[in-house]
Amino acid sequence: MKTIVIGEGSGATMETILSVYPRHKVIVDKYVARGEVLGIGPFADRGGNLAIFRTRAAAEAFVAEDPFVLEGIIKSFVIKDWDDSML
Repeated sequence: MKTIVIGEGSGATMETILSVYPRHKVIVDKYVARGEVLGIGPFADRGGNLAIFRTRAAAEAFVAEDPFVLEGIIKSFVIKDWDDSML
């Protein structure tokens, strides 16, 4: 079982996104270094993003400290457990 986070963008300008991105990247890198993130990135239409985590605990901890969430770049998100059948 893995956990995904689906974020919905707030419609922030690219300038605003890029101003917050360095702080967001620090958090992403921390979870990647721990091996908690299996995939992460924006949707092609830039309307939101998706992240795949090894555990729900990691996903919940991530959104609790991610500047994109805390500073309103992501206006809402859902966390879902995902039964990856490609094991």
